[in-house]
Amino acid sequence: MKVYTYSEARQRLAEVLNIARSEEVVIKRRGGEIFSIIFRKSKKSPFDVPGIKTKATTKDILAAVRESRERFPEPVRPDRIKHRRVKRASHGPRRKGDL
Repeated sequence: MKVYTYSEARQRLAEVLNIARSEEVVIKRRGGEIFSIIFRKSKKSPFDVPGIKTKATTKDILAAVRESRERFPEPVRPDRIKHRRVKRASHGPRRKGDL
């Protein structure tokens, strides 16, 4: 069991969590409060979802995706907009000394 003060644990949180994978970690606060960090392994993956049964083929699914994209096109991101240079209006003929 490793014991840290609150300040130590805060400064070295990643290390504390890695240690907690193999043993209990205790954090003590100035006021006397004591906390334990115990690693708990997740029982199952968040991606472990039950499948669904359908008669839709890959072709049907791709057609639905295409149709959806045609109906609701993605908005253009501001950083992808090409700006056209606008010519300034002329204020009379230029003279040799004008810059």
